[in-house]
Amino acid sequence: MFHRGIVIGKFYPPHRGHKYLIDTARSQCEQLTVIVCWKKSQFISGVERARWIQEIHPDVQVKLLDDDRLADDDSEGWAKNTLDVLGFTPDAVFTSESYGDPYASFMGCVHVLVDKARTYIPISATIVRSDPTKYAQFLEPCVRASFARRVCILGAESTGTTTLSKDLAKHYKTTWVPEYGRLYSEGKMFGDENAAWRTDEFIKIAKAQGILEDALAEASNGLVICDTDAFATGVWHERYLGKRSAQVEAIAARRKYDLYILTGDEIPFEQDGTRDGEHIRHDMQKRFVERLTEDAKNYIIVSGNREERLQKAIAAIDAIQPMVVDNAK
Repeated sequence: MFHRGIVIGKFYPPHRGHKYLIDTARSQCEQLTVIVCWKKSQFISGVERARWIQEIHPDVQVKLLDDDRLADDDSEGWAKNTLDVLGFTPDAVFTSESYGDPYASFMGCVHVLVDKARTYIPISATIVRSDPTKYAQFLEPCVRASFARRVCILGAESTGTTTLSKDLAKHYKTTWVPEYGRLYSEGKMFGDENAAWRTDEFIKIAKAQGILEDALAEASNGLVICDTDAFATGVWHERYLGKRSAQVEAIAARRKYDLYILTGDEIPFEQDGTRDGEHIRHDMQKRFVERLTEDAKNYIIVSGNREERLQKAIAAIDAIQPMVVDNAK
């Protein structure tokens, strides 16, 4: 119906109501531009929101508009700034808001109102911001991954981290992230058994662990159970190379977790053919406690039988306070 159309909004954050609006507009326009409005004071940057929109809608053009200097009710000012950003006059603007009529009029184009009553997708960004995890089903995978709660299970060898990770994922009906370092180690087991570990290998493992985690976060229900992370990779670097790695720890510092759960070392040691041995297990457990404390991580230690550990972990996860994104306009 239209040659060039636009959709404008804060997308703070983008949700499936926004997707419905953009998809509707795209179906009626040969070319569609999505303008992301943002303020520097907002919790989620405009660049991040624009990245999400572009990933969700690869066939639209995405532009940023700094709205710090514009009042919400200044339709004429918004129209002028929109035309400056676009460099052309659109044929139509698509919104789900009442401001669309005067805004379109000042630009000299048609206003197409789409699902103002939120009948098709009953959600708003304000509701999502109140608890992104609770409303994760209204977020596209790339957005959901960014808001996902992340719980990391870690511990010394043969302390039940994988068992607990799987049990928690089953309980919460969500995804769990396997340990990439273990896979890497097993892949080397038939090579030169005397080959020493190198720092660059730990860097690769830390990066790969994060990539795997982020991919599975997109498939989660808003909670991701991680069987280790880059922080633990740094502790293992210290064990095998006798010193800490600033590069590995820098990777770890960029990633945030709501809770760390350290599995106790009181259970019997089981040798699976790849583990160092029980003689270092207690020292590693002690070092994990020292490093978690040093870095001021939010952590608990779980011990006991399988069910006892699970129930303690569930109680701690359930106690995590909901994430609330600020509601700045």
